[in-house]
Amino acid sequence: MDIMKQGKILIIDDNEDLLKAARIYLKRHFGQIDLEKDPTLIPDLLQNDAYDVILLDMNFTQDVNSGQEGFHWLDKILEIDPSAVVVLITAFGSVDLAVKAIKAGASDFVMKPWENEQLLATLLSSIRLRSSKEELKLMKDREDTLTQDLDHKFKEIIGQSGSMIQVFDTIDRVASTDANVLVLGENGTGKELIARSIHRNSTRAEKPFISVDLGAISENLFESELFGHVRGSFTDAKTDRAGRFEIANGGTLFLDEIGNLSLPLQAKLLTAVQNRKVNRVGSNKTIDVDIRLICATNMPLYEMVQKGEFRQDLLYRINTIELKLPALRERIEDIPLLAKHYLKDYAKKYNKDIYKFSEATLKRLEKYSWPGNVRELQHAVERAVIMSRDNILQPEDFFFNNNQPVRDKDDINLEQFNLEDVERILIRKVLAKHNGNITHAAQELGLTRSSLYRRLEKYGL
Repeated sequence: MDIMKQGKILIIDDNEDLLKAARIYLKRHFGQIDLEKDPTLIPDLLQNDAYDVILLDMNFTQDVNSGQEGFHWLDKILEIDPSAVVVLITAFGSVDLAVKAIKAGASDFVMKPWENEQLLATLLSSIRLRSSKEELKLMKDREDTLTQDLDHKFKEIIGQSGSMIQVFDTIDRVASTDANVLVLGENGTGKELIARSIHRNSTRAEKPFISVDLGAISENLFESELFGHVRGSFTDAKTDRAGRFEIANGGTLFLDEIGNLSLPLQAKLLTAVQNRKVNRVGSNKTIDVDIRLICATNMPLYEMVQKGEFRQDLLYRINTIELKLPALRERIEDIPLLAKHYLKDYAKKYNKDIYKFSEATLKRLEKYSWPGNVRELQHAVERAVIMSRDNILQPEDFFFNNNQPVRDKDDINLEQFNLEDVERILIRKVLAKHNGNITHAAQELGLTRSSLYRRLEKYGL
């Protein structure tokens, strides 16, 4: 009977003897019994605590038997907390009054003097109703959140470079645990995709994955967004709402851009992460949460700790496992693989008969520095597919950020003295110098035109 032992009951009646008798009997069965003779204090009581059941007298001293006071306070309670479970009590009950009370929003109706066993059964049934209401509300909040998240399409992780193989290995070893994970990497490297992969491969895979962009949450809405709120706790709080911690219960909570939090918000987050408990804004009721925490940032947290901009205790709490994602320029061999993947997707999406990149295009993509990483590559391919009139994507189909220099493969460390690299570099530089004129380039290189053509073919230039 844990549901009873943990239950909170509020009884409002102007009969002090009845209140005392109810407490003596009910305190053996429920965790908390609060009594109140003055109904005008109801708003303050509900502001300070959350009750599973409210037993409300229908007839106070000002109103002997009409029940109008009871209906007035029933409306007030439901205005404050629409999910409240209210059981009305009266010594002058009737079938008509009972039906009217139920229609007005009461959950049940009892007459006094009551039989203890009947009262206990009514309260237990009402507590179960309250639990069902809360569960349905949580499911609705969770469904709304997941529906919003589904608007963001995430592809499978693509990569075969050595650095990505290391990432896959870390995911394999970490996913089955409940260890907190900190994912580090530049914008556009796929930090949320990695977090989702960890979740999908964990024991929590059937539970929700809830993502929060901390960089997009204003300071005054931080607690409401993460911990939830009760109706009336602030101006726009029209209804009770579960926060992301509560919605993610049993699953994974992904906090992106954690480096953007101010120190006061870091302290509030640390408390919730340490205790795995939250309080909705405007409520003193503590809610236990069971989550797997994954955080991500593109900011230098360790440097921020040294400067006093990020809490060291919070950093230690969130980085049980640290996973560093490489920038796209650090895994050049994955660029053609990613580009071809996005080409296939967008050609299908936009019904375009485009099936490949020219070799020159792929080499151009490999040379670019991709400051926006995989996300920038994805958007570049999408735009090229939309704008191209050909069935093969050419270099001119791509428009690169002019403020970001193209990474020149010719700028290599010549201390390596690789003969083929040196020859390729010289040919490229001389061709560029003569604006692609083969005759002039061959003359400066001391080659025949046919020899230069063979080398151009060899190096894919």
